[in-house]
Amino acid sequence: MSKKFDVNAVNTDESTGYKQELKRSLKLKDVIVIGLITMLPIAPIQVYGEISQSTGGLASLVYVVGMVAMLFTALSYSTLSGEFPITGAAYMFVSKAINPHLGFISGWIILIDYIIVPSLLVSFGALWSSYLLPEIPMIVWVVLFVLIITFINARGIDVAAGASTVVLIFELACIVFFVIAAIKYVFIDGKGLGGFSLDPFYISGQVDPKFIASAVTIAVFGFLGFDGLTALAEETKNPRKTIGRAIISSLFIIGCLFILQAYLATLAHPDYSNLNPDMAFFDISGEVGGKALYYFFAIVAVLGVGIANALVVQTATSRVIYSMARDKTLPGSKILAKVHPKYKTPLNATVFVGIITFALALTSAGVLLRLVSFGALTSFMFINASVFIYFFVKEKRRGIKGFFKYVILPLIGFLIILYVWLGLGKITFIVGFSWTFIGVVLGAIKSKGYKVVPKGFEK
Repeated sequence: MSKKFDVNAVNTDESTGYKQELKRSLKLKDVIVIGLITMLPIAPIQVYGEISQSTGGLASLVYVVGMVAMLFTALSYSTLSGEFPITGAAYMFVSKAINPHLGFISGWIILIDYIIVPSLLVSFGALWSSYLLPEIPMIVWVVLFVLIITFINARGIDVAAGASTVVLIFELACIVFFVIAAIKYVFIDGKGLGGFSLDPFYISGQVDPKFIASAVTIAVFGFLGFDGLTALAEETKNPRKTIGRAIISSLFIIGCLFILQAYLATLAHPDYSNLNPDMAFFDISGEVGGKALYYFFAIVAVLGVGIANALVVQTATSRVIYSMARDKTLPGSKILAKVHPKYKTPLNATVFVGIITFALALTSAGVLLRLVSFGALTSFMFINASVFIYFFVKEKRRGIKGFFKYVILPLIGFLIILYVWLGLGKITFIVGFSWTFIGVVLGAIKSKGYKVVPKGFEK
């Protein structure tokens, strides 16, 4: 059996192979808040119109399917975080569970996701800001957002958690106002469908195995981000229990919020055919709550996506880079592994991510989205496989409970993600595998032909 890690020790060299350098201060509620912000409680504002039109008005069902589908992979992350409470996310888990060289490849692949997502979020926030204040060029908003999130992250995890909490309050207030306005609009004023209906969840003849498979493909992308919580393990109190609980809790809460918003939006505006795919949810919020709610949603969307959402993703990204750099697996590792002596944050990694965020935020969003999909889904398959290989094969934790927990659940998670992964486009695979090839070559160089393993993984 593998030894347990004393993750609360001041210096964890003997128990984990790493020195405790980051500030350990996050509690369960803090990690859940970060998880909610990462997945964005008001995320339907971005995709509701497109989902409704592509599924014939069954957006609510799509979110139900998505939450259930992602639960299996979330359970795999939760299981591994309890065994390996160290920052590094997929990189660390695959390294510890299977092999450090394969872990590097997994970490390299997920980096394409983690590095690009903040750029996308900043880009969306800047775009919406330029609509609200067209006299200010979009590039000015990009610079402003990047400076804000990089400064907050450099100051410390407590500051980032505090900022996330403030924005989360505004996002939840948006949802509350929308729910109240929609209930009045439908159930009191008798507009839309005029009352309770199961149509947003089920329409006879429209829901079949093919529909469910298609819904999984659409919905999975709405729940990406919970995996980033594992990168906070070395800044969390009692991470062995806290990280896993936060992953499952935040996924369940965000799923319920998505379902509630989609359900009421469908009741209020059942005719999905005349929705504007890009502005559908904004338009419906204005329909049920007037211009005040419309603009409130728009402003909170800018703050939520361009700052808070980008902030927490940048937090996770910088921690993964820091984790890989202290193992000396990346170019410039000595610089990227530096920790600020006062704030106890991976300062250089944070600034590096800020620079990349600015550069990529000016790139085509369509190209970036393809790369995010490849990185996230490939990494998820590695994670599900890691649970089976480590616990069932290596550790021999078997029996009925072990077979269910370490074989059945991760297998379902793996197959769900594999199905979605196989549906990625040709260009996505070309670029994704090209990125992977670069990582394979880099890994071979840094490990002298995959013969040398980082100190933390030496047996």
